[in-house]
Amino acid sequence: MSRYFCVHGHFYQPPRENPWTGEIGIEASAAPFRNWNERITEECYRPNARSVSVVSGGVIRQRPPNYSRMSFNFGPTLLAWLDARAPDVSAAIRQADRDSRERFSGHGSAIAQAYSHLILPLANSRDRRTQVWWGIRDFEHRFGRSPEGMWLPETAVDLETLEILAAFGMRFTILAPQQAARIRPLDGDAQEWTDVSGGRIDTRRPYSIRLPSGNRIAVFFYDGPASHGVAFGALGEGGEAFARRLAALASESSTPQLLHVATDGETYGHHHRGGEVALAEALDALEGSGFAHCRFILPGGNHVTIVSFSRLLRGFGRRVGVGMKRLQRIDQNAGDIAPRSQHPERPLRHIGQGIGFVRRNRVAHAGLHVTPPAVI
Repeated sequence: MSRYFCVHGHFYQPPRENPWTGEIGIEASAAPFRNWNERITEECYRPNARSVSVVSGGVIRQRPPNYSRMSFNFGPTLLAWLDARAPDVSAAIRQADRDSRERFSGHGSAIAQAYSHLILPLANSRDRRTQVWWGIRDFEHRFGRSPEGMWLPETAVDLETLEILAAFGMRFTILAPQQAARIRPLDGDAQEWTDVSGGRIDTRRPYSIRLPSGNRIAVFFYDGPASHGVAFGALGEGGEAFARRLAALASESSTPQLLHVATDGETYGHHHRGGEVALAEALDALEGSGFAHCRFILPGGNHVTIVSFSRLLRGFGRRVGVGMKRLQRIDQNAGDIAPRSQHPERPLRHIGQGIGFVRRNRVAHAGLHVTPPAVI
């Protein structure tokens, strides 16, 4: 049987710059480094950007940078900081994406991210479009190509957000298994739905969401238990154990399968010391691939619907005991924000702060035009 393996890393740091100076101050908790960005760069971003030494059969071998053999996204605010403070690292990240296109039949490892890590279903339509468009334009500026997919902050999603992704040309996104509701064959009867809520969806294949507009977008649901295991301890067992954990996800089915996990990228070297070596060993054993590549080589034979965003938030509210009265304004069926007139809050009201960040980092000249969001 054909098995494909994919490890996705979500690399992100929020902007920590002092708004008056444009610089990150000294953060004592990051000692012996000046701040957390510098510390995480040396523990994670730089080690994964260079060749990794792997011991195999008693022989030390140099393996390509992990970024070129995995799937990843970098937050635009983090890349802006790396461009200014660690340009060799940002250059190596872009080179790894170019190398991955040769490895993965023209499909790069890197995917885009919504610009400033805003939880998109909580924003109004204009701000969602702004976040997606700026994320795409920033990606095009830095990687020299159009992205095929986009990582959504905290994988938060609803139908309107997916419509915006599809309208801007995004072909796929990555979600958590708990966000799947029902599936049926693409060519099956409209009544042939199977309930897969509660994380019961088969994560070993891509799915298709048919949107109200008639557009479609592909979705990968990462393996929840395996991803949690990698993020919270499995890397300490070494690369071979990591590879076995991924390989164990396979079923006996003869159809092609994608075995994959998604975690914070900082897992590999910052959260777990030496995690970049364990990742390189696992990728060596399994020959990792990218989601964009797998979208073309794996059959997507099922349509899927997603759990409404309001339902997921209500479940979270019950677990942590938080009052969720404002969720009464969210349509339970579609998971969409109610009309503007029904809620006074305005997420991203201070969008001028975001525009100021763009100006400080001088990306407007690259085609990321700082235009009033109303015209986007």
